[in-house]
Amino acid sequence: MQKTLPLTMALLAASAAFAGRPAAADEEPAFQTLFNGKDLSGWHGESTIDPRKFKAMSPEDQKAKLEKDAADAAQHWKVEDEEIVNDGHGVFLATDKEYGDVEFFVDFKIGPLGDSGIYLRGTPQIQIWDFREEGGKHELGADKGSGGLWNNSPGAPGKDPLVFADNPIGEWNTLRVIQVGARTTIYLNGKLVVQDAVMENYWDRKTPLAPVGPIQLQTHGSETRFRNVKLREIPAEEANAYLSKLDGAVGGFAEVFNGKDLSGWKGPVENYEVVDGAIRCKPGHGGTLYYGEEYGDLVARVEFKLPPGGNNGLAIRYPGSGDAAYNGMTELQVLDDGAEKYAKLDPRQYHGSSYGMVAAQRGYLRPVGEWNYEKVTVKGPKIQVELNGTVILDADLSTVKEFMADSPHPGKDRTRGYFGFAGHNDPVEFRNVSIKPLD
Repeated sequence: MQKTLPLTMALLAASAAFAGRPAAADEEPAFQTLFNGKDLSGWHGESTIDPRKFKAMSPEDQKAKLEKDAADAAQHWKVEDEEIVNDGHGVFLATDKEYGDVEFFVDFKIGPLGDSGIYLRGTPQIQIWDFREEGGKHELGADKGSGGLWNNSPGAPGKDPLVFADNPIGEWNTLRVIQVGARTTIYLNGKLVVQDAVMENYWDRKTPLAPVGPIQLQTHGSETRFRNVKLREIPAEEANAYLSKLDGAVGGFAEVFNGKDLSGWKGPVENYEVVDGAIRCKPGHGGTLYYGEEYGDLVARVEFKLPPGGNNGLAIRYPGSGDAAYNGMTELQVLDDGAEKYAKLDPRQYHGSSYGMVAAQRGYLRPVGEWNYEKVTVKGPKIQVELNGTVILDADLSTVKEFMADSPHPGKDRTRGYFGFAGHNDPVEFRNVSIKPLD
């Protein structure tokens, strides 16, 4: 007999299918309450600051800043009727703990002329404001309503909400946020207002959103109230499934690894093995294993798992012989770059980098032993690498003039070639490998 899901679970499953998030099959996901309804345990006052600048401060300066912010917060924040209340002034309220991939709920009620927001990973912000003309912010987009990533660049996805979803001023509203990497989906009062948009790093738009950070409640302009603040941290397997479904929704991908054997793959096949549905480089072996179909422009999706100190690479437009990093267009590093033995590498050797040519942003790998999800887009000379929902490399190799150790890269301008794995003696694993040709 088929088990009937509770209504709350059925709603979660339906919304998950729409947003791309897999819902649990037999039980409702477990949420942790961030506000106990009695006091502000787990929260602290914090004036706006670039998180990098705060972390660069001395312990003494950090302590002094937090003490000053705590004194300010005590004047403007309180708990009343099991609600967090701000009088429209003062510093913001931040969680003591930092979070990465999350599903997050909060109810809010804003007063006339109010202007508020929710910072994610210490970064502004999901916009909340008085949408009425008398609110005085129509020229800034308030007429479109709340829920947008207002600090995204003009015209960027997510900056403006997809639909108007606010309840009347003075009534409660509910935000639901799903964030995997920088990919951000927002519902306001049950309506989808932002769908899988990249949340930009307000503090430095040339670098991606931080991998973790506090959730902050921002208010100014009127009394604002919050309640029912709850959150669950999204585990790696679920996050990977979310991203895979998101990318796969556009269609056109073909699986190039059957999960059973290396049919269709060429090169030093004897140096690789299939274990538990994954391609694994045999310890002490290597060479470039490649799929036997040439591609020009493409999107490749793959999950990988690193052992401690693991080293491998994605071969892009590989000619079928020679060193993928030099004779191919490039080798995109797959590396446990947190290992101590790699502490002094050239930045162009760390994970996601175009080896020896362009450095990727660091800090976005999952812990060693967990599966990572990576998407690589190659168009002409341009390569973009998105790791676990965050773009860590966006490069045009035709513009590269300086190379690590002044070593030439004769293959960097190749327009076609094979996709594969450049093994370097470590048992790095790959699974769910699919390619979408863009030619």
